[in-house]
Order: sequence, then C-alpha cells, then structure tokens
Amino acid sequence: MKTAFAAASLAAFLAAPALTSTANAEPAAYEFDKTHTAIRASWVHLGYSEQSIYFTDYDGVLMLDFEEPQNSAVDVTFNLAAGFWVGANQERFEGHLNSSDLFDTEQFPTARFVATSFDTEDGETGTMTGDLTLLGQTQPVTLNVVLNQRSPHPFSGNEVAGLSATATINRSDWGMDYAVPAVSDAIELSIETELALVVEPSEDAE
Repeated sequence: MKTAFAAASLAAFLAAPALTSTANAEPAAYEFDKTHTAIRASWVHLGYSEQSIYFTDYDGVLMLDFEEPQNSAVDVTFNLAAGFWVGANQERFEGHLNSSDLFDTEQFPTARFVATSFDTEDGETGTMTGDLTLLGQTQPVTLNVVLNQRSPHPFSGNEVAGLSATATINRSDWGMDYAVPAVSDAIELSIETELALVVEPSEDAE
C-alpha cells in the first residue's frame, strides 16, 4: 500500500545534530532521487508466499530541518492510477488493483501522506508519524526510520541523505478488506530512498 510510504524517504528529518552544519540551521528543501527510491508494499497470499507491489508515481514537499526535526514538513501525494509496478505482463492483476475491490482508482485516484510528528533520540533512528489518506479515509501511520548516511554525493558533491523506513498497517483500516483473511490484512511497508538537497542554480550559470 502506498503509505508512506514513503514516506519515508520522508525520514531525512532524522539527521543527527552532530551532522548538522550552519547551512542547515532551518528547514531546507529536498527532493526524491527516484532512480534510487523504492516504495514497496508486501502481503501474504493465501499462506503460500509473500507478494509485493511498488509505487512509482509520487511527489510532494520535503522541507527538512536537521537541527530541529519538529520544524520539518513532509507532504507526499501518490498518483495511484497506473502508479504502481507489479512485474512484467501483469495487466490482469493491475486491473484488479485499480478496481473497486482494492484501490478503486477511478473514484480515488490519489493517496496522500502528511507527517504530523517526528521523534529521534540519537539522530540516526526514530519515528515519523503522519496521516495517510486512502480510499477517502484518513488514518495515522507510524514509520520506523533509519538514517543510513548523510554526506556530499561522491559524484555531484551535493548533499544527499539516504534513509530506510518500515511500517505495518492493516488495509482494512481504510476499508480495503477484499479477501481478508485469506490474503493478509497486514501490509508491510518498506521505503528505501535517497533524498537530494535542492540546490539553486548559480546566477553565473548560463
């Protein structure tokens, strides 16, 4: 499911004070490196196996404050229609995902995650809680977040924060109860992301 999903990525707020520079003394804009971001939802299918889908069409506001995480703002919208990947030659399954049994994308084409609080004690691990709106219903979601690394990128030289985030939600909380419990109600969310600091072009650049 789409929850934060991402989010996650969303968790760059976790950067430790020790990693903070004066340049990051207030919220700064970051953006997803979508070539290095994977947002996955997994479930148990009839007890036989764990299956997954990946969400591919998303964007939003990532204003992150590494000194005062509570000042950060994360607001991510997911475009669900044609916005997920389940593997090659899966048109039938994709059609079912879009149907009223599941995401009902004709009536609810988007999902949205808005962070409401951030918590970290060591600057490297913590939680991000927010409101996930899906199928017209809003429920809280808490992501467990790990800051893997925050440093200048070895190729571009621009700051990048790499994060991992996980959460477990029950899809029925949003009214998506098709085939429960044969197909698990519990959905495991996993986000692996790299967030790049938005750098304004130099005035001297042509």
